[in-house]
This record gives sequence, structure tokens and C-alpha cells, in this order.
Amino acid sequence: MNWNELNKLPTPCYVIDEAKIIANGEILKNLQAKTGAKILLAQKAFSCYDLYPTIEPFLAGTEASGLFEARLGYEYLGHKEVHVFSAAYKANDFEEILKYAGHIVFNSPRQLALYGPKAKVLGKSIGLRINPECSTQDHAIYDPCAPGSRLGTTKAQWDEHMTPELISLLDGLHFHTLCEQKFEPLARTFKVVEEKWGKYLHKLKWINMGGGHYITHKDYELKALEDFLLYVRNTYDTQVYMEPGEAFVLNAGYLLTTVLDLPVNSETKLCIVDASGACHMPDVIEMPYTPPMVGAARPHEKEFTYRIGSQTCLAGDVVGEYSFDHPLVEGERLAFADMAYYTMCKSNTFNGMPLPSIYVAHANGSLELIKSFGYEDFKYRLGK
Repeated sequence: MNWNELNKLPTPCYVIDEAKIIANGEILKNLQAKTGAKILLAQKAFSCYDLYPTIEPFLAGTEASGLFEARLGYEYLGHKEVHVFSAAYKANDFEEILKYAGHIVFNSPRQLALYGPKAKVLGKSIGLRINPECSTQDHAIYDPCAPGSRLGTTKAQWDEHMTPELISLLDGLHFHTLCEQKFEPLARTFKVVEEKWGKYLHKLKWINMGGGHYITHKDYELKALEDFLLYVRNTYDTQVYMEPGEAFVLNAGYLLTTVLDLPVNSETKLCIVDASGACHMPDVIEMPYTPPMVGAARPHEKEFTYRIGSQTCLAGDVVGEYSFDHPLVEGERLAFADMAYYTMCKSNTFNGMPLPSIYVAHANGSLELIKSFGYEDFKYRLGK
């Protein structure tokens, strides 16, 4: 990455690191070669289709959360597999989904009964999402196994509603319970899946273990995952799918921003920038978490600590506190790191905030603007 060139870009803007995407892809490609598992790109995390040609050699297909993502995967990677899951399908959407997706996963026995037979007649591979009721994380907003979850069919619901006729429609089972987690929570979850649904796994063609797998993280236990995937394949004679989004683009993006003001405050040093947590990196607010920043450290680890927030009127639109070796100045450029996933696909124009431009830093060193936004992009969603 040529930071001298990046610092010349207008802000706010996202910069996608193509070389890092390729490095992540090689890890995923190697895993598939060793285990026979198939890796899908979860487009809900990253759907910048201009980068799909870069990712294409490393994946078996795409995973969609509904009609639009299914169509996007089909249009840009339709020669590979297109999978879709939705908590519930609308009838008119489902008719169009049938044009794009080869694998369709239902959330409940009712949805399976309503739409499964027609999809089966059309040759689609049919799955049901199950809920193992095995929570492995502390972030309630991202826990599909939390009490009262609407996502997936519990074993009790299965026993009550899954008739032999419905079971006969199934080609596979799907579970998705992880979020930015390493191997142990997956192994723990699958043990519960085996206990509750093991007798069915031998009869199915595939099992999809969802996303949230931190496979490309530097500390991920790859050998343990390889052994586990081989165990599942050999024990149940079934195709294993995984559908990470973040793993494809982990540490492969930046959000560049400019210091606008340094208001005087008696309690802490404040810094207002032209990027927004609420608008440009919503997981900062929703999860919440503090993203890394290039050249900065945790609060008070370096001499000068600032609380960095946005121009918006939302009092809680604060990205976090960071410390620096030097006092910040107006006009200085800052770079939030690990900004490729759950940012561009979730960004919004609350408060009339402009959407950041999107650049690609190519592996050959060149920079390419792939999308810029303006007033019309804010306006067009709100009226004629």
C-alpha cells in the first residue's frame, strides 16, 4: 500500500486492498483442496462485485440472504453455485429466486412446506436451517441461538412439525451460529448438531456450517479445522459447505478520513472527522466495537489520546478513543483499518452524510476509483 498516494484521495473513502484479498483467498483455496469442503462468499458481508473476478478463483459460489443478493451472485458468478437463505420468502420474490439460485434453504417447516415442493420439482437442492440452541458468543445481536431466536428450526420444532414428507424434500441441513470466531466454537456446535440430528446426516447430500469462521485470521487453528472437515465428510459421506464473508476480506480494507475540528473539552481531547460510525461503519455502533487505526494505539498507550467522532448530530456517533505519538491537527488524514466487510454494504446517508467513494488498491500498485457518490445518491431514495 502506497500511503503517500492514499493520503491524496478525497475523503471519506474506502480503499480495498486487492493483494490482501488474494492472500486470504489462497488460504481458503488450500483448505478446500485439502478437505473437499466448498467455500461460498457470504455477500451480506462483502458485495463489491467489481472485486468478484479477484475472488472467483478461490470460491465455489455465493451465498445470498434474499432476492437481490441471489441475483447479484448469479449475474456476476452464475457459472458457480448460488445459494440463498431467508428467514421467510415473499411469494413473488421466490418465483424470481428460482431463476437464480440452485440451493435454497428454508428457515421453518412451514416455509419448507409452502415453497419446497415447487423448488424440488424444478431441480433445486433444498435445505432447512436448524437452530442447535448452542450459544457460543457474547454479542446478543449476532447470536442466532439466543432464547426466542427467529432463525432456524429447533429440535423440538423439528420433532413436532417435520413430517416424513417434509424430510424427504431435504438435500441438506444448514446451521449458522458463529460470529468472528475460531475453531473451538464450531467444534462445540457441531457436537450438539450430531447429538440432535446425527441420524439424518447420513441420509443427506450436504451440510452447510454457515459463516462467522475466522479462517484467515493469523491465529486460526487451520490444522484442527482441516481434520474436522475431513471427519465430517468421511463420517457422513456428505458435502460440507462453509459461507464466510469476513474471511475473504479480513484486514483488506481501509476507511480514510480527515480531521475537521479539535473542540476544547475539559474531560478529554475531542476530534471530529468526516467519516461516521453510524453511517459508514455501522457495526461500530451495533456490536459495538472499536476498529483498529493505522499508526494509533489504545487510549493512553501513547502520549496524546483523542475521542474520535463524526459530524452527525447523533451524540453516540463516536468511533472510539485512540492515542497518538503527536497532537492531531486539522486537515490530518486518519485511516481506520479492517473496513472491507459490513461497511460498504451497510453504509447509509443519515443526516445527509455523503457515502464514501470506493477505491481499489490493485496488487500491481495502481489505484482505481470504482464508485463515487454525491447529492443525487442521497436524494434518490427519498422521493421522486
